[in-house]
Amino acid sequence: MKNAFHTRVGSPLPLGSSLTPQGVNFAIFSRNATAVSLVIAGDSEQAGWQEIAFNPAIHKTGDVWHILLCNPPLDLRYGYRLQGPHAPEEAGHAFDAARILLDPYAKEIHSPDWGRPRACLGVEPCCLLDRHDYDWEGDRPLNIPLQDSVIYELHVRGFTRHPSSKTAHPGTFRGLTEKISYLKRLGITAVELMPVTEFNENEPTFVNPRTGERLKNFWGYSPLSFFAPKCGYSSDLDAPLKEFRDMVKALHRAGIEVILDIVYNHTAEGGADGPTTSFRGIDASIYYLLDPWTRAYLNFSGCGNTCNCNHPIVRNLIMDALRWWVVDMHVDGFRFDLASILGRDANGQVLANPPVVEMIAEDPVLSATKIIAEAWDAAGLYQVGSFSPHHRWAEWNGRFRDDVRAFVCGRPGMVPALATRLA
Repeated sequence: MKNAFHTRVGSPLPLGSSLTPQGVNFAIFSRNATAVSLVIAGDSEQAGWQEIAFNPAIHKTGDVWHILLCNPPLDLRYGYRLQGPHAPEEAGHAFDAARILLDPYAKEIHSPDWGRPRACLGVEPCCLLDRHDYDWEGDRPLNIPLQDSVIYELHVRGFTRHPSSKTAHPGTFRGLTEKISYLKRLGITAVELMPVTEFNENEPTFVNPRTGERLKNFWGYSPLSFFAPKCGYSSDLDAPLKEFRDMVKALHRAGIEVILDIVYNHTAEGGADGPTTSFRGIDASIYYLLDPWTRAYLNFSGCGNTCNCNHPIVRNLIMDALRWWVVDMHVDGFRFDLASILGRDANGQVLANPPVVEMIAEDPVLSATKIIAEAWDAAGLYQVGSFSPHHRWAEWNGRFRDDVRAFVCGRPGMVPALATRLA
């Protein structure tokens, strides 16, 4: 790409990429990086990329690196290259200048259709600008009282992928919209969507023992992003934001709320042997819980890493993501996966009054939003009935769910368990 960009100092806020009257502002936090570059691609050929180094004397405010590009093409793809110490066993730092990293605040990530290889992760600029206006046509939150809610949990792809769904766009947000009349007949008031933010379904290394076929991560509990809707769930790979918004608007018109199952307890980067796609290469010692002595990743999620949710930087990221889903995407509520991790401090100890849990409950923008905790984690912490004293927090009761289901299915010996759950 020809060096045609005129740049200005830019602003440290807001984080991420944002359209301004002067151009596009880019801002990324990194406390321990020694150098940061913005990598821009206008096409798939590396020869067409442009790398713009940040001058820390003018493009850095505190721990935020920032720059303004004047009048760039709005269809550009971007990522970041960060340099810094690589000392995972001494300080937890894992900077790798060979990697091109995802912006934690990216609202859209360039991705292929479901199942196709994701060759760009870590090696190409993959982030896209949220460049399109959207007409919500007066759409407003339904605010159905929680006690009156009937919530239907579903997987966006799995719900309509089979031919029996008789949808024109199976496995997509649009396909879900085609089933609204069916959902209405069920009498539900809300759909709770299993994870819809970007993840790499091709990440598993396991194979089907019968066929030898490499298995996929179907469920999505391995986020690459806390913002970007998964392109593979969109019938139009160039417009996942629009298709998601269309789905929400259509469901609201039918009187059905949208609740997201969100994963803030860990990311797709896994442990020390996992891929570096974003947070690890930006500032691992900030974003993840590390053993205070060995600097190894603490693993309360069962997935190799645990997000440092009560660090102020990570708290702000979580709050910004929640507000964006409510304000810009009109989501009605959230179910927090392994929510007990939200209650741990930087050493993994359980806090009496976790800041991020209180912030979510008290945030004025989220005050009418449903917040539901899966009140346990993979390390054995079980907080059903005691997750938070704040009245706004609802809780999943997994043992109630499992025992009632087993009773309804007719499994033997379940009457005493049912009596316990009802009591």
